[in-house]
Amino acid sequence: MTTGNTIPKQPRIAEIDFEPVELCKLLKNEDLVQSGGEAKFVIAEGRVSVNGAIETRKRKKILDGDVISFSGEQIQVRLKK
Repeated sequence: MTTGNTIPKQPRIAEIDFEPVELCKLLKNEDLVQSGGEAKFVIAEGRVSVNGAIETRKRKKILDGDVISFSGEQIQVRLKK
């Protein structure tokens, strides 16, 4: 019997070499989209969120600790040490 409660899926980790990184580049580098043009399109359509808020700025600066959500996936950004 299920209670309707679901366990939240843990975000996968995306390690970056430097910060900030642009949102559109991160989507492309993490293979969430096939091209930079597609990344810019889905961002402009409001289909991407950063830290729980819809983000429409293609070049939004992403920093260590930010959580990106798109198409049912969550990615937490970590700066390589």
